[in-house]
Amino acid sequence: MSVFHEVVSWLILLYGVALPVAVILGVVRLTGLKEITRFETGSGFLYRLNPITKVAFGVVVMIVASVTIWWIGATLTLAVSLLYLTMKDGLKKFGYLLALIFTSLVGSTWSVAPYVPDTILSMVFPNPSSYQVLWVWPSYFLAMGYQPELTLQALIYGVQIGFRVTAVLSSALLLILTTTTSDIFRMFTKLRVPLAITFSLLVGVKTVPKIFELLDSSVKMQFLRGLGEGKPRVLYPFLFFYAGLQGIVPTMVYLLRGAKTMAISADTRGFRAFNRRTEMKELGFGREDYVTFAVIVGLLALAIIANYLGFGRSIPYVGS
Repeated sequence: MSVFHEVVSWLILLYGVALPVAVILGVVRLTGLKEITRFETGSGFLYRLNPITKVAFGVVVMIVASVTIWWIGATLTLAVSLLYLTMKDGLKKFGYLLALIFTSLVGSTWSVAPYVPDTILSMVFPNPSSYQVLWVWPSYFLAMGYQPELTLQALIYGVQIGFRVTAVLSSALLLILTTTTSDIFRMFTKLRVPLAITFSLLVGVKTVPKIFELLDSSVKMQFLRGLGEGKPRVLYPFLFFYAGLQGIVPTMVYLLRGAKTMAISADTRGFRAFNRRTEMKELGFGREDYVTFAVIVGLLALAIIANYLGFGRSIPYVGS
């Protein structure tokens, strides 16, 4: 085994990790992650939907993408992604979502393709003799769970699995981006979810964009203080990563202080003093909700018809 083969093997291995990270650092950045995970006031139809409708839509998209052929999941990903154009700053959110979908596809493909054995792959591509070998891994890669050879069919299989993930990702973010925390709380209350679980979930929803916001501020402060001054721009991604690591501690300190304030606030408001909350605002269903429920019923019918016609798929992803 030549040195060239060893080097290329490790470059290919790192490709699946390095490329998504490079896209996140260079295209989405912390600003994009913050904007794609937090609610902003808007007036589109998604903002008028009942949160229960959005949850039902996300669950049905997940079910349909899980039990049907890959190109239905890809079509759902495209259709749901276009809904982002109706949001506030929709074009920007749409761009961030495309970058996340791309990184998700690369990550999903690379987490599946090198590991899938021929016994599984033969369920998708029944003729193993026709497989096109793209690369032969060094023998010690097998200790990491790699198959001896990377084939074109394994990569295609990984992409097919990836489109299931992207459909769920794009539909799940709809709820977070277009629903206030208060309305999410009301929705869980309507669904009789225990208050302790609801509170924990909402703390997570509020905290995730806050983490990105604090890290973004910390990174910018370090560059303002001279980090990277006089250094070549080619080193900036590494400096950005270094600044992010340096910002973890101050971010955690700020979050812990905020958690203490939130706990005191919850106590002073009598949180969990009673089993049920008194609602000042009732969540209702409007025309947009009924239209969305019609779409949900259509998606379920699509899943049934697709399975009946032979386009149903499950893990392992049988059929091309």
